Amino acid sequence: MDYSLFFAKFWGWYLLIFFFILSVNPKRIKQVFDDLNDQKFLILTAFIAIVIGLLNIIFHNIWELSYKLIITLIGWTALFMGLALFSFPKRTISFLAVANIKLVQLIYTILLLLGIYLLNTTYSIVLF
Repeated sequence: MDYSLFFAKFWGWYLLIFFFILSVNPKRIKQVFDDLNDQKFLILTAFIAIVIGLLNIIFHNIWELSYKLIITLIGWTALFMGLALFSFPKRTISFLAVANIKLVQLIYTILLLLGIYLLNTTYSIVLF
């Protein structure tokens, strides 16, 4: 399987699933922000983000203007967020704490649209 299609499916389903989880239970957003104050949760989250970001970048670092760019940017974002949480936890948490639940919901809605776009690219549900 082509790595681009694999990552498009992975990130598309991931974004779709988490949008619905956070829509059904918006208290989870606040819980995640609260849990970032726990050092064990923070280190585990940073480590997972770094690993996912690195794997995404190693297997898919394609900078062409298509759905492949979205996948690459997601990987780089995951890597930088993981590194920021691991290296500068207090500054990163305070930066993330500025975002309120409504802003996070707006961001997740945008990510939902990206997820639908990625899934449509792989499954060709709607032809553009």
